Amino acid sequence: MVGTFWSLVPPIVAIALALITKEVYSSLFVGILIGGAFFAIDAGSGFTGFFTHVFNEGMIKQLSDSWNVGILVFLVVLGTMVALMNRAGGSAAFGEWAKKHIKTKAGAQVATICLGVLIFIDDYFNCLTVGTVMRPITKEYKISHEKLAYLIDATAAPVCIIAPISSWAAAVAGFVSEGENGLALFCKAIPFNFYAFFTIGMMFLLVFMNFEFGPMAKFENSRKSLLDDEEEKKTSSHGTVFDLVFPIASLILLCTLGMIYTGGFFASGEDHKGFVDAFANSDASVGLVLGSFAAMILTIAVYLIRKVLSFKECMSCIPDGFKAMVPAILILTLAWTLKAITDSLDAPKYVAGLVESSAQGFKNFLPAIIFVIAALLAFATGTSWGTFGILIPICIAVFPGAGDPLRIISISACMAGAVCGDHCSPISDTTIMASAGAQCDHVNHVSTQLPYALTVAAISFLTYIIAGFTQELGIVVSGIISWIVGAILLFLALVVAKQKFDK
Repeated sequence: MVGTFWSLVPPIVAIALALITKEVYSSLFVGILIGGAFFAIDAGSGFTGFFTHVFNEGMIKQLSDSWNVGILVFLVVLGTMVALMNRAGGSAAFGEWAKKHIKTKAGAQVATICLGVLIFIDDYFNCLTVGTVMRPITKEYKISHEKLAYLIDATAAPVCIIAPISSWAAAVAGFVSEGENGLALFCKAIPFNFYAFFTIGMMFLLVFMNFEFGPMAKFENSRKSLLDDEEEKKTSSHGTVFDLVFPIASLILLCTLGMIYTGGFFASGEDHKGFVDAFANSDASVGLVLGSFAAMILTIAVYLIRKVLSFKECMSCIPDGFKAMVPAILILTLAWTLKAITDSLDAPKYVAGLVESSAQGFKNFLPAIIFVIAALLAFATGTSWGTFGILIPICIAVFPGAGDPLRIISISACMAGAVCGDHCSPISDTTIMASAGAQCDHVNHVSTQLPYALTVAAISFLTYIIAGFTQELGIVVSGIISWIVGAILLFLALVVAKQKFDK
């Protein structure tokens, strides 16, 4: 079962169960148990080997991983910051301010998209920050949890993968073989990341065409806001817009400083790195923890000085923030465990073999093929970065020429496919955090987002076929032709969907 199609069965079962039963915890756990059973059968380790692999080598090992622990701590701190801003009345005050400056539902959605595009440093930080800032506004204009979660998710990974200064750019650059400038190769691939650009374009088109389709239409047409008002009952009467803007601005600034600190920006002598190099070498997990902790302490100090909250009220927000993040933490833990179990079954090697075999005789179709395989792998494992690590070295090996247009297009297809699969997957950490940021039921978020993501994925697939066949005309001409055709296809697809929805 190791290194064969059976290695993909556990995540496929978990995802299918989640979509069928609408219950994510048990679905993920069933997938973990199936993967553990497959591993034990293949290794002949019996019942004890099964339990050891699932819990000791799976769940406990993932919870003791330093990167994962850092992300969980960051989640708890962000939850505490949200609780502080709500209790201080900052969120409510911002909602009142927004009523005077954002006049329509479309304006609220455009503001959400623009804020998501501006926060391109890291997808985790993007999901939770945008959710925190925009919830009061989306509540005012009766935008559902599900639509807010989609707007957050669609401006997290898709924006980070086309931003040269982001944790994602650093990750991709790190997977490029030694002796080559990974960041430069990443920048060359940006114009061909059709899925990311078309996803952002689709959000604006949906807003300006004023319609939804698929399961999303049901939630949006209900005209109800499902946001919880429990926190508002506890808010301070002294809160102002400053009490939300200051913590968010502190988070952005200090998390950025934390990330470049871990990359060596503040080091002296030969260890010193420039701003871009510091980002490329940063440890996002540690940097986000350092920055968020500093922002939380600074926020508490400011609230105490301004007498918005008492010290006791500030401290009571810590367990409140932790409780708010428990569902996301639990889903992340199970998703990480399932990924570890899938990796132990050598699913990545199996997929890598498929890519290498498909490279023979399908040269012009290869970008489209890589896009699909990257999407399926990221969907099944819930990780974009793991997909980068598997497929980017293969793309470089298949197209060794640095000036080969197919090399750049294929690497971009790999990144776009990984983001697409990550965007669609219920076990993706970014998808989980988007649900947490919007306070949305996770399965509802996945089911409402899927038709939108698959629409863009289908158009991107066709666009990569065009790019593969036009690359002989030159990288610039190929890009222009592909962009024009892809944009027309996206617009026509939404026009058809709108006519069908109106009927």
